[in-house]
Amino acid sequence: MSDFNIEEELKKLPGNPGVYIMHDVNDTIIYVGKAVNLKNRVRSYFRAGVFHTAKINKMISLIDHFEYIITDSELEALVLENNLIKENSPKYNTLLKDDKTYPYIKVTVSEDYPRILFCRQMKKDKSKYFGPYTSAQAVKETIDLMNKLYKIRTCNRTILPPEKNENPDKRACLNYHIKQCAAPCRGDVTVEEYRENVNRALEFLNGNYGPILKSLEEKMKDASERLAFEEAAEIRELYFSVKSVAQKQKITDYEGEDKDYIGLAKNEKDALIQLFFVRGGKLIGREHFYFEDAAEEENEELTAAFIKQFYAGTPYIPAEIFISYELPEKEVLEEWLSKKREHKVSLISPKKGQKEKLLDLAVRNAALILSQDTEKLKRQEARTIGAVREIEEILGIPSIKRMEAFDISNTSGFANVASMVVFEKGKPKRSDYRKFRMKTVTGPDDYACMREALTRRFEHGLALRGKNVENNSNDSFVRFPDLLLMDGGKGQVNIAEEVLASLGINVPVCGMVKDDNHHTRGLYFHNVEMPIDTRSEGFKLITRVQDEAHRFAIEYHRSLRTKAQVHSVLDEIPGIGEKRRRALMKAFSSIDELKKADVAQIAAIPEIPESVAKGIYDFLHGNGEQ
Repeated sequence: MSDFNIEEELKKLPGNPGVYIMHDVNDTIIYVGKAVNLKNRVRSYFRAGVFHTAKINKMISLIDHFEYIITDSELEALVLENNLIKENSPKYNTLLKDDKTYPYIKVTVSEDYPRILFCRQMKKDKSKYFGPYTSAQAVKETIDLMNKLYKIRTCNRTILPPEKNENPDKRACLNYHIKQCAAPCRGDVTVEEYRENVNRALEFLNGNYGPILKSLEEKMKDASERLAFEEAAEIRELYFSVKSVAQKQKITDYEGEDKDYIGLAKNEKDALIQLFFVRGGKLIGREHFYFEDAAEEENEELTAAFIKQFYAGTPYIPAEIFISYELPEKEVLEEWLSKKREHKVSLISPKKGQKEKLLDLAVRNAALILSQDTEKLKRQEARTIGAVREIEEILGIPSIKRMEAFDISNTSGFANVASMVVFEKGKPKRSDYRKFRMKTVTGPDDYACMREALTRRFEHGLALRGKNVENNSNDSFVRFPDLLLMDGGKGQVNIAEEVLASLGINVPVCGMVKDDNHHTRGLYFHNVEMPIDTRSEGFKLITRVQDEAHRFAIEYHRSLRTKAQVHSVLDEIPGIGEKRRRALMKAFSSIDELKKADVAQIAAIPEIPESVAKGIYDFLHGNGEQ
């Protein structure tokens, strides 16, 4: 925005609360912040002598222009700030790496005959919700267990009480016949009787497992005394299922309330939040969240950023949230959280007692996960970035970020194809993979195929660059590689270098030299064969690139071969035109699969009448096409 004068615009800033939005020269939003006083806050970014972190200093250097939105209160500014950050994901805001939705258990208590359901969103629908839980599988198993224990219906029918239902449906589902549903649809159970079972299920969800365990023990003993061993075995299975769920609740907060504990840990680069979910006084799960490149951020700022971003997206907010740090904006955050929850929410920094111990446990878990992940990242970097550095040293090429590799596949010259795979920073970038079907080469000529594939790839790239789309296009061909890897040795390297020279492109080309067993033994670069340690990460990376190019080419060739086979046979069948041929090829992946189908299966395709289906079947089974 060339006509934007920052000094002049700073003078116009109001002293109101609001949100400010920083843009770069391309009009991209790079930062969003809130302020009690816009004039003071925004001016502080440009005032000499004010300390900023390196990250914020970098952001300031990129600001081309800014805009702002005034609000009536700091709370309104917080809500707007959060919405704009979520919508635009500005580069210089501290952003959560994770974006999860958590499972809940929903009990539809407003229905005459309530159900127990799995859901991922809490709604204002008069139902009771339990959660959030961190394991969807555990939630589903718990719901299944309760449905069996209390014979809760699983259907979605609208069922009226017997006195209101003049025509009850006596055709109960399978769950009734296997004694896993009280079948209110038949009118055999009153609302009161069914509600009693639902109340027991609610007690179970609130962590009161004692009554059901005692009841199951008594039933199991009674069945054994009656020598009903099969029934006793079924009850025993339920008993151990309940005990298993009960034993998962090891850590207890004796006040029996819902709380969240937020533990923060940092290393020299990143930060990690460990969140403990305590529901009904029991620790039901935990989850961790990353902040990348956040080492310079203040702990208070990271904690506040997490609270805003996490609780803006979760449907349930507990009454108390425990944090390690006193936050400057504590009051406005509490007000915002309380409005979302529609009940008071407190942000508490405990100094002693059980709550402080549980918060300390969350902090120590965060530090442990961050430490473990750091080691894991170091191993991953050795396999990727470290491997690229080894290749740089062997070849004497600085700063290899992007590598491309090509391979050819055909069967005796049929359907010549080429693959192009891309690795960036030692990792495959599958969105940039491309495949070529040869237009000018017939017969098994790998060198000619490679020449055509490379020519088409780089000519297309030059054409796109000529249209000035290099900086803002996602097309894989726009970006040229820092290193071109050829599956073969000297011959393929020469082909690639000739193509690049003819187009005036300067990209290093390296061949992979194979031994008598077709295993890579070294690299061919600048007319010299260079040995490479086959145990090194660099060698392993080159092998992965080579294998990936080979796999991608063969996969494409196989798909063309299958389609060609189906296509050629279908062309010979009377009554099959383009539309019906496409329908058959979509329904059956190969001619063998089509042969296995009977007339009814072929006629099930909407475009194929039964008479045509019979003709196809007869042709494939009685006309010599075996």
